[in-house]
Amino acid sequence: MALNLRQKQTECIIRMLNLNQPLNATGTANEEIYKILIYDKFCQNILSPLIHVKDLRKHGVTLYFLIDKDRKPVHDVPAVYFVQPSQVNVQRIVADASRSLYDSLHLNFSSSIPRPLLEDLASGTLNSESIDKILKVHDQYLEFVTLEHNLFSLAQKSCYVQLNDPSAGDREIEEIVEKVASGLFCVLATLAVVPVIRCPSGGPAEMVASVLDQKLRDHLLSKNNLFTEGGGFASSFQRPVLCIFDRNFELSVGIQHDFRYLPLVHDVLGLRLNRLSVPGEKGGMRSYELDSSDPFWVANGSLEFPEVAVEIETQLNKYKKDVDELNRRTGGTDGAEFEGTDLIGNTKHLMNAVNSLPELTERKQVIDKHTNIATVLLGEIKERSLDSYAKKEDDMMVRGGIDRNELLGVLRGKGTKMDKLRFAIIYLICSESINPSEVEAIETSLRESEVDTCAFQYVKKMKSLNVSLASSNSASRSNIVDWAEKLYGQSISAVTAGVKNLLSSDRQLALTRIVEALMEGRPNPDVDSYLVFDPRAPKSGSGTSGSHLKGPFKEAIVFMIGGGNYMEYGSLQEFAQRQQPVKHVIYGTTEILTGIEFVEQLTVLGQKMGLGSTVASPAPTL
Repeated sequence: MALNLRQKQTECIIRMLNLNQPLNATGTANEEIYKILIYDKFCQNILSPLIHVKDLRKHGVTLYFLIDKDRKPVHDVPAVYFVQPSQVNVQRIVADASRSLYDSLHLNFSSSIPRPLLEDLASGTLNSESIDKILKVHDQYLEFVTLEHNLFSLAQKSCYVQLNDPSAGDREIEEIVEKVASGLFCVLATLAVVPVIRCPSGGPAEMVASVLDQKLRDHLLSKNNLFTEGGGFASSFQRPVLCIFDRNFELSVGIQHDFRYLPLVHDVLGLRLNRLSVPGEKGGMRSYELDSSDPFWVANGSLEFPEVAVEIETQLNKYKKDVDELNRRTGGTDGAEFEGTDLIGNTKHLMNAVNSLPELTERKQVIDKHTNIATVLLGEIKERSLDSYAKKEDDMMVRGGIDRNELLGVLRGKGTKMDKLRFAIIYLICSESINPSEVEAIETSLRESEVDTCAFQYVKKMKSLNVSLASSNSASRSNIVDWAEKLYGQSISAVTAGVKNLLSSDRQLALTRIVEALMEGRPNPDVDSYLVFDPRAPKSGSGTSGSHLKGPFKEAIVFMIGGGNYMEYGSLQEFAQRQQPVKHVIYGTTEILTGIEFVEQLTVLGQKMGLGSTVASPAPTL
């Protein structure tokens, strides 16, 4: 049974909506009770990609409200609360109970409620003589957002800034590490697995791994244990491996332009919680949902944009052909009289036609949706030369540099300010050695385009401090250029083919290559120095353990601290599908960021370090 996070989280939510009663075979409670759902903003985002309004109705939810909105009393009806365990939410709940807004309150906290808050809840409801209103209090361990079967986010904002802020004190760093470890604990509790944990030594990855290891150990000692899989005797082959990384492991992936459909839709059109809005054909905005219920999205999300355009055309032609075929079959026999057999045959065709209409209508809606999205994307690609950015960045990654004239040509050409800034940063990351005159030319060019160079200055500073941006601890080599052949497994000439082959199919991100090595479990110089934590084993020295914990593994959870993206997600899924037999990889991150959002965090860090310029003011005209 593969780990299916989306399914497991949905099951937990449905059980919660049914007042945590056992469900029958149809997935509903035996006794239907009408109820009200109250949630906060964070929990609304958890529910949004998983549960639709029709699902709420199916489970007896007639009304739903945000907790911080003024609400009128609805007597004789129970209320299900799904909120984060915070001081503000507890005060709201106490106020609701004391005002007798609802018949009874079923409280579900998205993570474990700390004891002081539980005591506040108890004393508040006791003082207002409303404690009998609260029927149940549950810790649900659901404090993460699942976007696809194998993709989740802890929705913790600006983690990269907080962890790399030069002014951050130990206590602030510890708080962030604790928050990340708690979010990961919720994911593991929902999956009901205790993984073997691997991470590079040093930095946020080790800190999170260590705190999570201790959390799991403490929990395994408690009586009501959430982890039921096979006790301490489960072999490592049945247990997943959790690989934890920090964004500085491979900084470039958070910044570069990608030309595949899913990353492009996210980066350019701002896909959020599986939804996006684009201008419609007839003016006004059209809102679309893109998730596992959309067959075209599932099948083509990982293809490059030109291939997606071809696929839309193919699907449209197939649809037209099926409609013509249907019309031909149900079109009668040109006025000739029916014989009995003809009548029966024609009735049969009509019945088939009626049955196939909903399927055809649905197909047409999907085609129209993706035609509209692709049209808007194409406009952006042409206006900003996004294909050229993606190709040239990829060239730089492989060659370890770019011709100066070509570089400045891009910076003076098409594209938004942010496109140019991202391109300049990729140049910095890829260059084996920094050429001061080239860097100066870039900075001048960026300023001419009125680009804020703080993020550029920050990466330059990191580079000069000899902080490895490619993959700090995974090998003795410290520069991405040395890795080019290993990473991409291809020659430079292979990348210079046209737009259709922007990325070679055997291209592999450093992250994917390391995950592959960790899942294989064979001796490998890239991962031999990685730490091992096994929360089920007796505690030995920090991060070292027996060889039985080194795999091989059929399943992995890969977690990126400081911001992840659809490019890494896609790369890991492609790797998993390529394996024989197919492996299973879940990808998660503190937050999913577009290239723009990540560079904005680099800009904040640059400002905090007093680097770079806000835009240079234009020279006065004489």
